[in-house]
Amino acid sequence: MDILEAIEQRHSVRQYSDREIEGDVAAKLEAEIAECNRLGGLHMQLKLNEPKAMDCLLARGSFKNAVNYVALVAPKDGFDEAVGWYGERIALYAKTLGLGSCWVAGSYKKIPEALDIADGEKIYMIITIGYGLNDGKQHKSKAAEAVSNISPDSPEWFRRGVEAALLAPTAINQQKFKFELTPDGVKAKAGLGPFSKTDLGIVKYHFAVAAGEENFKFI
Repeated sequence: MDILEAIEQRHSVRQYSDREIEGDVAAKLEAEIAECNRLGGLHMQLKLNEPKAMDCLLARGSFKNAVNYVALVAPKDGFDEAVGWYGERIALYAKTLGLGSCWVAGSYKKIPEALDIADGEKIYMIITIGYGLNDGKQHKSKAAEAVSNISPDSPEWFRRGVEAALLAPTAINQQKFKFELTPDGVKAKAGLGPFSKTDLGIVKYHFAVAAGEENFKFI
């Protein structure tokens, strides 16, 4: 499976088996996280066999065996979009390794002793990860025209990008974003809503992968 296939097939997974993430799969995940940290100036961390974060009232009943996660740690200010971009890159890469995942913004506990958080950093949210008991379900999506200025005359790469963005996970499936094709490039804007800046990073990554970064630039 490549990343484009992962975009089409990945859905939020909350129920996991007790199979451990180990060996080559764990090593590849660690390497991908390290590369994303390098590129984005982030401090994301893979936590394996750490059950405390999801042992809270809001998670019980929704999640099962969610003992592995990527902690999205980054500098405190101005990194919401980068967390979305690189966090989704990791979630999609995990899908290519046969793993399910789910973005979790509020229904988890911060476990300071499990994380390395430096002065000036914070944990934005987490992505649970593991071998899913199912593949999740596709969320309902808005029409492409509702989130972009797409038209019959739009280039095919723009259509591919918008359609991929609509497959991206967003907080409470709000899909509050807008892509605008202009003569100078593509404008991507976040709407008003919880975690909308992080959502913007997620959908921009989907758009860029599907549209092909050689075809446009974000402005």
